[in-house]
Amino acid sequence: MRNRASAFTRPVGGCPGGAREPLRVQGPLPVSVDRRLRPRRAEALICGARLARRVLYGVARPILFRVDPERAHEFAARRLEGLARSPRALKAVAALYRFEDPRLESQVWGLRFPNPVGLAAGFDKDARMAAAFPSLGFGFLEVGTVTSVAQPGNPKPRLFRLPEDRALLNRLGFNNAGADAAAQRLARAGRLPIPVGVNIGKAKVVPNEEAVKDYVTTLEKVFPHADFVVVNVSSPNTPGLRALQDRGPLLALLTALKARARDLASAARRQPPPILVKIAPDLEPEALADALDVARAADVSGLVATNTTLSREGLARAIEGPGGVSGAPLRERATAFVREAWRATGGAIPIVGVGGVFTARDAYEKIRAGASLVELYTGFIYGGPATAKRVNKGLADLLARDGFASVAEAVGADHA
Repeated sequence: MRNRASAFTRPVGGCPGGAREPLRVQGPLPVSVDRRLRPRRAEALICGARLARRVLYGVARPILFRVDPERAHEFAARRLEGLARSPRALKAVAALYRFEDPRLESQVWGLRFPNPVGLAAGFDKDARMAAAFPSLGFGFLEVGTVTSVAQPGNPKPRLFRLPEDRALLNRLGFNNAGADAAAQRLARAGRLPIPVGVNIGKAKVVPNEEAVKDYVTTLEKVFPHADFVVVNVSSPNTPGLRALQDRGPLLALLTALKARARDLASAARRQPPPILVKIAPDLEPEALADALDVARAADVSGLVATNTTLSREGLARAIEGPGGVSGAPLRERATAFVREAWRATGGAIPIVGVGGVFTARDAYEKIRAGASLVELYTGFIYGGPATAKRVNKGLADLLARDGFASVAEAVGADHA
């Protein structure tokens, strides 16, 4: 029986049973895999993984990029959820996409990172796909942003591709199913072979005067499942949120979260999770200096530099309306913040560099500027499932070229 996409099928080389590759368009959802490729044995699993690598981003990306970005994301999320539920499929995908090299391993906050390339918050807001990302080659994962209660986020449309700039613009507004739902999903996923951070934010209905209590509530819900916690006070899409980066509110918030994490850890007889703070790339130099002073005073474990930017500088076309830009236009600005944060703290606070990471050179630039770890999101959207492997393989080559025995040796090398 012919389906609507039969004109787009072709034989898959090396796949059992003469399987074919359909690009089945069902309304706005552009790609699916023929039922004959469902994994029944290892050979079929590897075939399906090759299909993802060769077809999804070789043929289907132009189709996906004609679909509304949020609907395309949901389509991909459902496929990754399915992958996460199949241990055999995860093993086959890992054989294709995971790259291991001892030079890439590091210890940060007492946690082992198999490589320094992580998936940034925003892609897996509700921890639906967490188990899939180790097999895609990521060295760690940040889920969220999650809030104390479920919230729908801002009105649609609210996510836009800027392909001329290799960028995204989002005005999502912390849409998520709430901290309870995220905690339940992380509990079902169990311990993963990579560290999992949880990014927490303020619910939109909560006024800033009650922000501390709200963040603490969210921390309490996700605490059992978080290897580290990222405090998001820098999203441009929740009204008034960035005011929490001011010295007074930020110190009160971080101090309260650190204290509550210690209490929870004591009751659970474990070490408290590292508390990181995520800063905006739009801070003026004085405001950045204040934020870094507060981070030191509150004894936070790390910084995430940076969130999306409100700047439209350098974009190929004028973009109207609110929202934060991520991707290539943010690369230099984010790296400058990493460099300044490392200089101001003397390298004493580990930094996660995020913003415009598409290639190994992008990641290496941030590492040499002072980032112990890097994250990507937009680079994954544009680069596809092999992105983490490409970046890690290139990083290993760059470390070898420059004579570094480990990624830790390269952190902050530009300051030497």
